[in-house]
Amino acid sequence: MKKQHIMIIAIIIVIGIVAGGLVLGNSSTERNPDELVTAVGTHGGEPETGFNPILGWASASEPLIQSTLFKRNNNMSLVNDLATNHTVSSDGKTYTVNIRDGVKFHDNSSLTAKDIVFTYNEAKKVGGDIDLSNMLNATAVNDSTVEFYLNNSDSTFISKLSTLGIVPSESYNNETYGQNPIGSGPYKFVQWDKGQQVILELNDDYYGKKPEFKKLTILFLAGDAAFAAAKKGEVDIAEVPLSYSNEKIDNMSSIILDSIDARGISLPYLPDTGNKTEDGVSIGNNVTSNKAIREALNYGINRQTIIDGPLQGHGNKSFDGIGYQLPWNNNEAIIEDGDVDKAKSILESDGWKDSDSDGILEKDGQKASFTVYYPADDTTRQSIAISVSEQAKKFGIEVNVEGKSWDEIDKLKLSNGVVWGYGSLDPSSLYHQYYGGFAGNEYDNPAYYNSSIVNQHMESALSSSNIESSYNDWSMVSWDGSNGISPKGDAVWIWTVFVDYPYFVDNSLDISENTTKIQPHGGDIFGNIYDWKRLS
Repeated sequence: MKKQHIMIIAIIIVIGIVAGGLVLGNSSTERNPDELVTAVGTHGGEPETGFNPILGWASASEPLIQSTLFKRNNNMSLVNDLATNHTVSSDGKTYTVNIRDGVKFHDNSSLTAKDIVFTYNEAKKVGGDIDLSNMLNATAVNDSTVEFYLNNSDSTFISKLSTLGIVPSESYNNETYGQNPIGSGPYKFVQWDKGQQVILELNDDYYGKKPEFKKLTILFLAGDAAFAAAKKGEVDIAEVPLSYSNEKIDNMSSIILDSIDARGISLPYLPDTGNKTEDGVSIGNNVTSNKAIREALNYGINRQTIIDGPLQGHGNKSFDGIGYQLPWNNNEAIIEDGDVDKAKSILESDGWKDSDSDGILEKDGQKASFTVYYPADDTTRQSIAISVSEQAKKFGIEVNVEGKSWDEIDKLKLSNGVVWGYGSLDPSSLYHQYYGGFAGNEYDNPAYYNSSIVNQHMESALSSSNIESSYNDWSMVSWDGSNGISPKGDAVWIWTVFVDYPYFVDNSLDISENTTKIQPHGGDIFGNIYDWKRLS
């Protein structure tokens, strides 16, 4: 056979092998058993400022790279991590925390109280995602003891000691740390390909229970892209939109995780009297400020319709935004919803009538019409808003629905309805959501709600001797038998549903569903990664 013929045949064979490899690549991707590849960024996404806890990285989830003073177990109880024990002063203003000896950062430097003090004081100065405004300062008593001094007693402050990853004080640089983070957590940072992925490797010197997986790659894929990667076998875990939750993927199982992540629509509590913030943002709405409108919406909307429709059957009803799994949940806030006749009766009793037969009620020349905005890139919130709008028509309220960017919504949120996501394991988040003194402060209390009775419940909760004893007061924020933010009270928001979190998980992987943590707003799939195992 001539040489050129041999060369042509060889080339054809090589092309065939490459093409075959590409075809196979569409169905599976080989990786070592101790390597994990995930696409779980549907909610949190790629951190804009990098993997810097001081600027907000993993403030509601397992930071992986850094350690925290405390963690939450699957029962949502706080347990020690870097901390070994803690005490609180009788006036509730001083928290003393003892920490482990012998903990090393990934660069082999020692982690001491000095690093914890630096992290918390720096986070307060920078003003990241964690609210430390009540913390006066943190001080190192010695290498293994930290004292946190507060301006006012705060029974929930220990929750904030579970949310901030500790950074090394000696090498920390606010400008560069996020791109090359050093921590003391179970995984070391290896590589960040912006817009694509982050690669982590196991920290062999980790002081706690080590995960089984030596390499963890997190792909920054959301929505359709995450589902496509799962279908190609390119990932072990994919977080997908609810619209894909009932699909089938070969060699993968669909797992739906419970959450406290609620979707609610804020309803401006004040009328529009022309008042504006210092930034020129209008305050108030002449329709939603009417209590009968807010009550009718809360009683008339059928939340199960939203679950069965936009959520594909995966979710639970919400009446006050407080997860039913939480110890400050208040079952007395539950109502019989979907009652169109009751909604009509509430409105009729308040003087709302359809005098021009256009299907929209009026009172004193004011149409029962207002607008609800949602982030334009969030199809679930869009679907919820549309469902509320369609249902409200049945009892004469016109809810216009419009998608906007967050920058645009920021200028509209105090005078219009907005579909928000919320779900925190820290009860003090209610303080920011409803306390009168926080009204209109950035994203706090967008409804501009102010009730002296509800304010008092929150103040009493914060002044409790410990977080457990505060739960009863927090529950009364929702409903105390006479007052509250729930539909039986001031009906400040239309809380609609808790959204479940759908994942596709490779059949060779056990993510230990019996130790999976309740998913907060933003998710925490890695919260129990210490218990994950490869089955084959």
